[in-house]
Amino acid sequence: MSEQQLPVVIIGAGPAGLAAAAHLTGRGIEPLVLEAGPAAASAVREWSHVRLFSTWGELTDPAAEKLLAPTGWTKPDATTYPSGGDWAEQYLQPLADVLGDRVRVGATVTGVSRTGRDRIVDADRETQPFVVHFTTADGEERVFARAVIDASGTWTTPSPAGASGLTALGERAAADRITYRVPDLKNPAIRARYAGKRTAVIGSGASAFTALATLADVAKDEPGTHAVWILRRGLSGSTFGGGDADQLPARGALGLAAKAAVDNGYADAVTGFRTEAIERADDGRLVLAGEDGRRLDPVDEVIVLTGLRPDLSFLSEVRLGLDERLQAPTQLAPLIDPNQHSCGTVYPHGHKELSHPEPGVYLVGMKSYGRAPTFLAMTGYEQVRSVTAAIAGDLESADRVELTLPETGVCGGAGLFDDPAAGQADGGGCAPAPAPELVQIGVGAPAAVVAEEASAGGCCGS
Repeated sequence: MSEQQLPVVIIGAGPAGLAAAAHLTGRGIEPLVLEAGPAAASAVREWSHVRLFSTWGELTDPAAEKLLAPTGWTKPDATTYPSGGDWAEQYLQPLADVLGDRVRVGATVTGVSRTGRDRIVDADRETQPFVVHFTTADGEERVFARAVIDASGTWTTPSPAGASGLTALGERAAADRITYRVPDLKNPAIRARYAGKRTAVIGSGASAFTALATLADVAKDEPGTHAVWILRRGLSGSTFGGGDADQLPARGALGLAAKAAVDNGYADAVTGFRTEAIERADDGRLVLAGEDGRRLDPVDEVIVLTGLRPDLSFLSEVRLGLDERLQAPTQLAPLIDPNQHSCGTVYPHGHKELSHPEPGVYLVGMKSYGRAPTFLAMTGYEQVRSVTAAIAGDLESADRVELTLPETGVCGGAGLFDDPAAGQADGGGCAPAPAPELVQIGVGAPAAVVAEEASAGGCCGS
């Protein structure tokens, strides 16, 4: 079989992976989607209780819609906001069903390489097809491919509580009281774990906002429920995101809900705190110790929402060009680096920015951003449109990148945005704020008072 007759292997049956398969199918190229989970969109299903801050109009791919149309599928109201479960059941699963046996679930990719060539060998390298090894319930298998699109995301590799990027001392031993996901507090069994308890929430992005807001809802009905919000930087007007100025209104509202949780006394904020160790108190509760020597009062539970990172282990035999900080493609990294760019500077990008020294390998979707935050589904759809056009040899289409991203609140993450002194400057950049401090915020002490010189509606938080 010639290389052109081989399939394109797509790793991951999430939004970007399934969209890539739809685009390839539309171009007459056979895709093979390998999904580690038991069903399509397995990662999305794990946060099915979380509502997206993008509308349905921003969550479906045009090529996928075209593939679905003959089945009688009807696109949901473009102005409404689905939950993760809605997204999976009303769009992603129907798309996987249309693709049929092109999607294999329960298939965990363990390695990608060039046939007969490890990463060292140069001779005839680019003429060899890719070989992809994966495991299923029946054992080990392999498949050959003309190209590989890794859309496996970052969901399975959350970042730890430790501010150094490593697990904090004692973090593994305290696993019974730690979660790295936003808990579904509408589930009675999960709600019971947090109701009437003191919970630390570590992180400062949309996931942390969601956890704070939902814990506040529990606190209204369950006395004793309280959150301790732990931030590595200081509080400012930018801490809660874009607010009413956010071009994604639901994202702005989420930040305002988190602010209300603080303002109404359902959460205290500890600023400038970098977790070094998690210790077990005599009563079994957890004590967080900071790099500066501070030790916080014991908590019953810890929710760690410090971001996600890519799993690159199965790509060790292909030649990737990755930024040393973000672990994103080298040409893409400067466009998304939260150390450098301000809001509105995440420019549209395609196959050129996603290319690697190994031709024919692409990281797309969440995984393409490496450790950078705030990835939008429509960014992934434009990525795969460009990448699949390049694989098909249609460079005119591949080079034509057309996408307009919401400007306010798109940026944020680690690096500068973890700086305890990071605040917001006029014009949407970031500038020094007051020195970090322990801030006890309760009823009658709005968060805006903590850094009143900072303009609300900033965009540099995450």
